[in-house]
Amino acid sequence: MVYCGQPSRGCQMCRTRRIKCDETRPTCKQCAKSRRQCPGYKDEFDLMLRNETRATERRAQRANKKAQALWQLEASSSSTNVKMTPAARSAAKCPFEQALKPAIPIPAEMRASCHFLSNFVLVPQQGSTRGFMSYLIPLVKSEDPDGQLHHAFNACALASLANTTTSTEYCSKPLDPKKAGAAANLLEKAYAEYSKALRATNLVLRDPDAWKSDSVLAAILLLAVFENITAQEAGAFAWGTHIGAAIQIAQARGRKQLRTKVGLQIFIAVRTQCIIHTLTTGKAPAMGADWWLQDAVNDPHASNAQRLSLKTSELRAEVTATMATLTRSPENVEVMRILMRRAQALDREIADWLAELPEMWHYKTICWQGPIPDGEYADAEVFPGRVDIYNDFWIASVYNVARTTRLYLGSIIVRCAAWICSPVDYRTTPEYASVARTCADTISDIIASVPYHLGWHIKRRDLFKNHALSGFACGQDDGLKGLGGYFLTWPLATVVSQDYATDNQRAYVKGRLRYIADGLGIKYGHILSQLQIRLPSMLIHRDGLLASPFPGAHNFQKILALATRGPGAASGAAGMAGMAAAAAAAGYNLNPLQQREVMVKEEREKKRAELMARATAQASGTAGESVRHITKDVLSI
Repeated sequence: MVYCGQPSRGCQMCRTRRIKCDETRPTCKQCAKSRRQCPGYKDEFDLMLRNETRATERRAQRANKKAQALWQLEASSSSTNVKMTPAARSAAKCPFEQALKPAIPIPAEMRASCHFLSNFVLVPQQGSTRGFMSYLIPLVKSEDPDGQLHHAFNACALASLANTTTSTEYCSKPLDPKKAGAAANLLEKAYAEYSKALRATNLVLRDPDAWKSDSVLAAILLLAVFENITAQEAGAFAWGTHIGAAIQIAQARGRKQLRTKVGLQIFIAVRTQCIIHTLTTGKAPAMGADWWLQDAVNDPHASNAQRLSLKTSELRAEVTATMATLTRSPENVEVMRILMRRAQALDREIADWLAELPEMWHYKTICWQGPIPDGEYADAEVFPGRVDIYNDFWIASVYNVARTTRLYLGSIIVRCAAWICSPVDYRTTPEYASVARTCADTISDIIASVPYHLGWHIKRRDLFKNHALSGFACGQDDGLKGLGGYFLTWPLATVVSQDYATDNQRAYVKGRLRYIADGLGIKYGHILSQLQIRLPSMLIHRDGLLASPFPGAHNFQKILALATRGPGAASGAAGMAGMAAAAAAAGYNLNPLQQREVMVKEEREKKRAELMARATAQASGTAGESVRHITKDVLSI
């Protein structure tokens, strides 16, 4: 149908005679005056829109005949070395090529929205409940276009599109200046939307009637996603701030939020981020693990895995607090043994959960990768060993959360063993040997899932068949997706910080984190690739520092006695006098209790500075400050 503009409403006879019709019904006076039969009036819709299908077909047939004639002319002229002119070649184009015209320009906001939906929003299919951020679709449709949710969504969408605008150039050729300019423009718009989302969220949080709504909680979760996508200098802290606010709002909303489908989905999303936040920072989940699981089961297998992760968060916080307060004694050693047995029991529960999953959850090993030539692990797509394929990203993410939890449990077990056997080397204990084997296998399982997350399987569909339990909200499901990299950041960051990872595995993981940042637009990967944390060895060092803050504490009673005695009392024993002189030379001539506090503080700060320096030795650029922030959280004393 072709729009013909504003039509003339006159009768067909007057239009043919090119005279003005008075439009009298049923016959015009011009036709009656000239004694002609008035044919009447056409429908106004037919006048405005004309069906050009048959006319287009006739033009295509004529163009096809002309093209065939010119192709024959070119074929015949090729034998006589006669070349066609550019005009002739243009005329000889296929009629379908001639019919193609430049596409209508699509606004950046619309392209960004489709890009974000096709890369991050996973919608359940076939009646399942396996999705990610699928609650955004009904909320965005129903909420105010100028509200905090729309601004947060636009910020994430524009930032993701800006980061991936130049990702196709990654490691292939120099950056196109036009693409770089377009990306910078999109990123500027993204930060403008982010600022609007923050202002709108702050305003609605002051409204006693609106701050508990689904859209507010969803907007805060999107703001946390924005921090991971952009990952500026203070991105790590901003992410934690947003997640902390989301946790507090979820607690205030209570059990009523679980009555609706969207409310339940948002609550589970907050619970997932709560697991990452608490395990990373070593803090216990607020309200306890049971509160987060009561009446909030969407998928029983995934909920069971999250229950074990939340229990691990509680146990880790309890172990850290216990080590900071207990002194070594037979009674306290038994307390630490009980904590270690609880960690071992949780590890066995996760192993049983992995073994008892239904067939639909099982992954498949489709091939084995051989050695990498020249040892270039940082640029390799696949690490030597297994390559595993899953039914969808959501199932793969649940697997890796459970595996990451096992790595944290191994750290807890070894820390408890080190505390109990100190000063004997903890690496000689049977607990360390068992944990080392388990963690090495777990690291191999996580690395075997990396190719699937990063799209290695896209061109190898003949090797496997998946069940498509979930699909993306826009675009095609078969393609390189940002969600795969987003799901991988936390497990890979945990792997790269493990004592049990080999140098080759660490190089491969850091390379994949950089690829996630540059190729998929999740810039948080740059910060994580620069971490130099080693667990549990650094935590064991920290635990020892807490348990014995001053290495010379066994001589402190003698120094204290000398400081409280008169000047003449020290002349009786040369050894004691020498010790007193050393104490006075060191400046220990104030109140002994105050001086001890100063000594403890100085020693702690010194050891803390050493740990921080080792952990951030290679951090540089804009990500350096965020690396130091993350390290401070993990190794906080």
